[in-house]
Amino acid sequence: MSEQQKKIVFSGIRPTGVAHLGNYVGALRNWLKLQDQYRCYYCIVTWHALSSEYMNSKVLKDYTFEVAVDLLSIGLNPEKCVLFIQSDVKEHAELHLLLSMIIPLPWLERVPTFKEFQKEVPDKDLSTYGFLGYPVLQTADIILYKAEIVPVGEDQAFHLELAREITRRFNRYYGDVFPEPQILLTEIPKLAGTDGRKMSKSYGNAIFLKDSPQVIRQKISTMITDTRRKRRTDPGVPEDCPVFTLHKAFVAKNKQEELARDCRAAALGCLDCKKVVIDSLIQLFEPYREKRKYYEKHPQVVRDIYEEGNKNARQAAQKTMEEVRAAIGL
Repeated sequence: MSEQQKKIVFSGIRPTGVAHLGNYVGALRNWLKLQDQYRCYYCIVTWHALSSEYMNSKVLKDYTFEVAVDLLSIGLNPEKCVLFIQSDVKEHAELHLLLSMIIPLPWLERVPTFKEFQKEVPDKDLSTYGFLGYPVLQTADIILYKAEIVPVGEDQAFHLELAREITRRFNRYYGDVFPEPQILLTEIPKLAGTDGRKMSKSYGNAIFLKDSPQVIRQKISTMITDTRRKRRTDPGVPEDCPVFTLHKAFVAKNKQEELARDCRAAALGCLDCKKVVIDSLIQLFEPYREKRKYYEKHPQVVRDIYEEGNKNARQAAQKTMEEVRAAIGL
């Protein structure tokens, strides 16, 4: 199949710090597979990060570089996908503004993550116009490249359905400019962080892709396990063990089953069980660590790759915006 015949995929990542295992399992691992099957646009969504980090905006430049290095180091290939930075393609802002003219306010107020995120991060004032309009900017990101497929987990499915509604509304007013993006549901195992809660930079419990083998070993070795196992001889329930969420994501299925069986029978200690996933992670990310060393020593290489990606994204975005302006009559 030629490049022109391949369907278009769009996905983005917020630069709020270096990537962690949750980012990898939830998105980046899937991006690697998709780049071989589709025409992929992968974006570092700096303006989305600004909607929650506006009080700490000076860190975004460094965070953007860190994420750019992460994406290249995990194996994303600029020959196979377009890697670019949202704020370097100003057409995202223009389309966001135009879409905001036609979106009923109740559509945004009913987005569940708007209030949920405010509760999860009480130390930040997110009662802002920018944060409320997050789904509109997200829609602009997607349809600007006429993306036909957007990979998301079930927790993001509402956002994509809203993007489809916004697309239909625009097309109804101005003609069939955009295809309706289709949801590609991806299985996203919920990874526990070092304190047993969902892994998140906000909670300070993340295991980062760039962590050294020593740090990975230390973080996982001290993680809490199934609280039923107060003694080595106590049987456990793997489904209730935070560490076992890592096994599900990074250990082969047959080995998972063996470990679960031994845990239930108290035939295996927690430290021995942890060692399996520690060794798996250290081995899996060894190529990543080597590539990261290279890109950290050659920042201009990273900048050149992204500038080329920005150029390619900009060309596609400008073409779309010519159609949009003509359709609206501007």
